[in-house]
Amino acid sequence: MSINSGWSVSPGSRRRFLALSLAAMGIFGLLLLRLWYLQLIRVDHYQALSERNRIRYVPISAPRGPIYDRDGELLVENRPAFGVSVLRQEVEDRDRLISHLAAFLGEDPEVLLKRWEGNRRFPKHRPLPIAEDISREALEVIQENSIDLPGVLVDVRPMRSYPYGEMAAHLFGYLGEITEAELQQAEDDGYRPGDFVGKSGLEKRLEPSLRGVAGDRLVEVNVKGKELRQLKTRDPVPGYKVYLTIDRDLQLAAEKAFGEQAGAAVVLDVKTGEVLAMVSRPSFDPALFARGISGQEWVQLLRNPRHPLQNKAIKGQYPPGSTFKIVTALAALNAGVASASTTVDCTGGMQLGNRQFRCWKKHGHGRTDLKKALKESCDVWFYQVALDLGIDRLSAMAKALGLGEPLGFPLEWEKGGLIPTRQWKKKRYNAGWYDGETVIASIGQGYVLATPLQMAVMTAAVASSGTVLKPQVVKRIEDLSGNVLESATPQVLNRVALSEADLKAVRRGLEAVLNEPGGTAWASRLEGLSAAGKTGTSQVVKLKEDRYKEKTEDIEYRFRDHALFVAYAPTEDPQIALCVVVEHGGSGSKAAAPIARSILASYFGIPTEPPEETPAIPGE
Repeated sequence: MSINSGWSVSPGSRRRFLALSLAAMGIFGLLLLRLWYLQLIRVDHYQALSERNRIRYVPISAPRGPIYDRDGELLVENRPAFGVSVLRQEVEDRDRLISHLAAFLGEDPEVLLKRWEGNRRFPKHRPLPIAEDISREALEVIQENSIDLPGVLVDVRPMRSYPYGEMAAHLFGYLGEITEAELQQAEDDGYRPGDFVGKSGLEKRLEPSLRGVAGDRLVEVNVKGKELRQLKTRDPVPGYKVYLTIDRDLQLAAEKAFGEQAGAAVVLDVKTGEVLAMVSRPSFDPALFARGISGQEWVQLLRNPRHPLQNKAIKGQYPPGSTFKIVTALAALNAGVASASTTVDCTGGMQLGNRQFRCWKKHGHGRTDLKKALKESCDVWFYQVALDLGIDRLSAMAKALGLGEPLGFPLEWEKGGLIPTRQWKKKRYNAGWYDGETVIASIGQGYVLATPLQMAVMTAAVASSGTVLKPQVVKRIEDLSGNVLESATPQVLNRVALSEADLKAVRRGLEAVLNEPGGTAWASRLEGLSAAGKTGTSQVVKLKEDRYKEKTEDIEYRFRDHALFVAYAPTEDPQIALCVVVEHGGSGSKAAAPIARSILASYFGIPTEPPEETPAIPGE
């Protein structure tokens, strides 16, 4: 009997069985090899990834240091704001997430994508800021839809706040998101993508003191990213407290006095050089930058023909016009080419060669001495003495009084103005100097340019017998405990050797400008305050002869003269000095002096009525 039960394995079946067995063993071997690779070779890598999914690092922004005025009044502070960040390692579909976020935030998806792409080199496990200062409505929508927004975090951050809106915006400056270039430059200082840093003004200048030190939190989260518990916290350290020399009430009064006019004003403490007020109009709202200015808002500011981003107090360079006659008078007296009793017969102009140099008063001032020349702003008196004085001695006095060079003010882009000399013209134009140019320079026209800050410093120097002080705006910096880290002390830039007799002669003329009938600023005098000053009207372009008869309002705005006024008070013991420039204001007596009057009234606490109506004096 055969043991064969009726079925047998063919050789082909044996081969297939053997092949399948070998294939199965191969696959099993590969799985074992992969398991070995993952468990032993890549264990650290995958352990780290696992930790990152479980442990989340959450940065905490440090509040920037507050800024106060000289009396401790808060000028710039911080407020809480909601921000949105994204943990990119938890995002599977970037485009879908950005589309959802853009819809919830009311933002352009391209803007969010740009922020995402701009910080690609930032580690994926760190929150990437993608939206600032979102509304409460947007916050609620994001929280309601959080299940569709993997990797999205909403946190509370301190944001710069400006209780007085546009006030002193150019002085404070503004913040902006750190750029890639800035980030690379400051990488060792702890900055991160999305941080806001000072971009201009004191915010930039004092960035190391104001920024503080950021903190962070380590938290445990579940698989859905929900925070389970806090593991570790490092509290942020707020920035230092900065006290300025600015007087808030005076600053507000000066800003209000400008109204809608463009220009600048600077008020100085005569004895210390401290800046009590610094105005530049028109201004801007620095809060726009604190929350992240839009492209459209930025373009509008840049294209505004009145340049609201420019700090005109330190960057505006204007022909000083007749305010420069103070310099000419002091230079002439100091050089001995004129005295207080030197008289000139002003008939409305002076002939030099084949050119007639006109006085602003067509029919002349008649017999005129120094006091009358300053009081009524007679041009011819200064024309005559300037010819004997010469441009180089005139320029030397101007520079000695603080004109022609930057003063070292602690804000960037301070301009130096221009005080011409023979040497300067030779180098600049390869041409000689003409007497006619000296005549024009003597009344602050021609090549002469100065900033409002320089003119205020010059006026303060006259008030303080020739001491030129460096203008300062930071009074002190304190840490959180109130320890003073830095404090300002008066710094003398120059002491001009001026005789008391010469100073007295010039001051007498400046006092007459405000305090005697016929003075060009008589209408802006203040009852109960003895002040001294000088009006100025500087040409922007030379108009045709018949156009000078037109009213300022009838001339195209960009062709109107600039209006200026400088002053100090009280005359017996000067405390403050100031300069006001109104761009295209027409006449110093009509446009600039009334603003100065409001500033003086605010500082000395004098109740005021509107100044008398002042007829425009085209070239005083």
